[in-house]
Amino acid sequence: MAKAVADTTEDNQGGYASNGSPVSGFSHMHDSGTGGALSLGNFPIFVHPGCKNDTIDGCVFPKTQRAVGVVDGSVSARPGYFTIGLESGITAEMTVTNHTALYRFAFSSNDAVDTTEAPSSPLLFVDLTDLPNTRKNGSASVDPETGRIVTTGTFNPSFGHGTYTLHSCLDLKGASIRDTGVFINTRAGSEPKNITVQEDNNNPPIPAGAYVWFDKVSEGDQVLARVGLSFISAEKACKNAEAEIADFGFDDTLTQAEKAWKEKFSVIEIDTATTDDSDGPLDMDDLQTIFWSGVYRAMISPQDYTGENPLWESDEPYYDSYYCMWDSFRSVHPFITLVDPHSQTLMIRSLIDIYRHEGFLPDCRMSLCKGFTQGGSNADIVLVDSFLKNITQDVDWETGYEAVVKDAEVEPQVWDLEGRGGLYSWKKLGYIPADDFDPYGNGLFTRSVSRTVEYAYDDFCIAEMAERLGHDDDYEKYVERSGNWINLYKEDQTSFLDGVDTNFTGFLQPRYLNGTFGFQDPNFCSPLNNFDSCYLNPNGHETYEGSSWLYTFFAPHDMAALITTLGGTDTFVSRLDFLHESGLLYVGDEQGFLPVFQYHYAGRPAKSAERAHYYIPSQFNTTLAGIPGNDDSGAMGSFLALTMLGIFPNPGQDVYFITPPFFPSVSITNPAKGKTATIKNVNFDAAYKNIYIQSAKLNGDSYTKNYLTHEFFLNGGTLELTLGPKESTAWGTGDEDVPPSLSTKKAFN
Repeated sequence: MAKAVADTTEDNQGGYASNGSPVSGFSHMHDSGTGGALSLGNFPIFVHPGCKNDTIDGCVFPKTQRAVGVVDGSVSARPGYFTIGLESGITAEMTVTNHTALYRFAFSSNDAVDTTEAPSSPLLFVDLTDLPNTRKNGSASVDPETGRIVTTGTFNPSFGHGTYTLHSCLDLKGASIRDTGVFINTRAGSEPKNITVQEDNNNPPIPAGAYVWFDKVSEGDQVLARVGLSFISAEKACKNAEAEIADFGFDDTLTQAEKAWKEKFSVIEIDTATTDDSDGPLDMDDLQTIFWSGVYRAMISPQDYTGENPLWESDEPYYDSYYCMWDSFRSVHPFITLVDPHSQTLMIRSLIDIYRHEGFLPDCRMSLCKGFTQGGSNADIVLVDSFLKNITQDVDWETGYEAVVKDAEVEPQVWDLEGRGGLYSWKKLGYIPADDFDPYGNGLFTRSVSRTVEYAYDDFCIAEMAERLGHDDDYEKYVERSGNWINLYKEDQTSFLDGVDTNFTGFLQPRYLNGTFGFQDPNFCSPLNNFDSCYLNPNGHETYEGSSWLYTFFAPHDMAALITTLGGTDTFVSRLDFLHESGLLYVGDEQGFLPVFQYHYAGRPAKSAERAHYYIPSQFNTTLAGIPGNDDSGAMGSFLALTMLGIFPNPGQDVYFITPPFFPSVSITNPAKGKTATIKNVNFDAAYKNIYIQSAKLNGDSYTKNYLTHEFFLNGGTLELTLGPKESTAWGTGDEDVPPSLSTKKAFN
């Protein structure tokens, strides 16, 4: 739950950004890698090395005025640890336990600081604010004897409705106390020792909080600040801190944090030894850096808030920061299922328990609040993917099935926050009309094209679950509905780029209640045409964060039918090439993940490998711009990790596309069963000329399929891939070698 970092003033959705902007504080909770609105960052600490003229009002309190520059080269980060040097002469280090952040502040001389005007008598304060400035009310108190600062505040979530209340408890060690008090706006005083603020006309909310002023410190002296957190009460925040970091031992706490991360990483092993001394676009050290960075980012969210849910009583785990499943269903949850099935099991149990108490599965959730739905009911896919991959321990799958069926059958009053909208038309017409009449609920009447194809895939996933559970009638119903993607396909729709015909015909188009088609330029909402026009707002259009060019490829469950619809294998491959090579696709949006690997369905897995090696490293690398867009709560990190392992999934199905790993060999050990699955590259070369699979052996036997199932990772084994510099016309190319499609292999078993 605790994720401590410095908060910069720009691009600070996750707190810190490597953009040279100054630091306005150090806060304890963050949602990592989100786009759009800022999130969390509650109750930041700020430290002045001294106050001008040695008076309390010589210190600056508002965060719009107090930010301090960063010392060049001072920032260092690794799992469990972050440090930064400020131009004020303060060096800050931080580490965490589950509910507690621990900071170590060291003081040094700085030529830029006039110690005659601001003697080295540090002042530390806690601000009743958050990163997005949403505070509704707040209170702070300080104990004049111990310096303990206790805070409570109510805030808005960053991408949803409602409010949440958070509590913190700060204790200090390392310097004697000179004075304590509170501040509001730009002024502070030693009396009173507590302050309460309510919502008023100030926007942003007026600065307020509590401070501790220390006696003079010497160069090299350190002050430790321990911050306990709780959504339950301030008392529990204090108890969390006392239980988790009783003695303020920074080094011991850091050791335990690093140990926890190493245990998470230990299930993955990569062999980087190679006799080939050639160099590729990135050297092996850089490749390891981006790989392990991706693994780390993929395991940050969702966050374990078990025991910290004030909304209902339950013995089930509670996870938060599903932010959002439209992003995470594609790669985050399949990755966690592979490397940490226990945590994925707890997340599934939590989702089902949210359904029990809230009435619907969430599509997005953060800070105990309902988040916004971006497209389909994507928790359906997350549940089914786990169901198919042996996530079973203490999971109530009958209730899970009840939950996904409710998404398909019952329209919520506000389908912006859960479930699906337009279900009457969906069931009657087989698509979401652009001019839908929906008196049964309300939400944004946009995204009719993208919602249609996403609802179709949601229903397919429900059909898979229905079949396994023996609900035959439901299986037939949802299989039929899963074919609705075709109902928005306009076979004579052309596409032009800069006035030039692309020579591809047939695209998804908006359709009206009367059955006629409307028009949205197939390249609209692509990087080539009004890229920022299809977001989640009332002025959005008929596709979401992507073009019709992109969404026309979205039939993950029946690629065989899609290939036929688009003109056959050769035309499909040419069209997919054009999508990648024209600039229409941006891999920084998650819908761009699957098209990297859809060549597998056309019997051209070599081209999937080519695309993977284009995007890594052109879009994923060790530069500051080495993550396309934002990480979307680990979506980019998990895409990177799975692609470099050579096993990207088709989420919601028991399918992993085989491409050569980016290392000589990779292994994943199933933590539950202790079985190890290893993929070895024969003829690996570090220049990555040999990226094409010529043949494969699975446990010593010839293997021609271009995909794996989860059984390989449950039972362990060895997949040996023989590589070469040219595309093979034999391996993975036959009709029986491609992943299953609904129209050709209905059972998917």
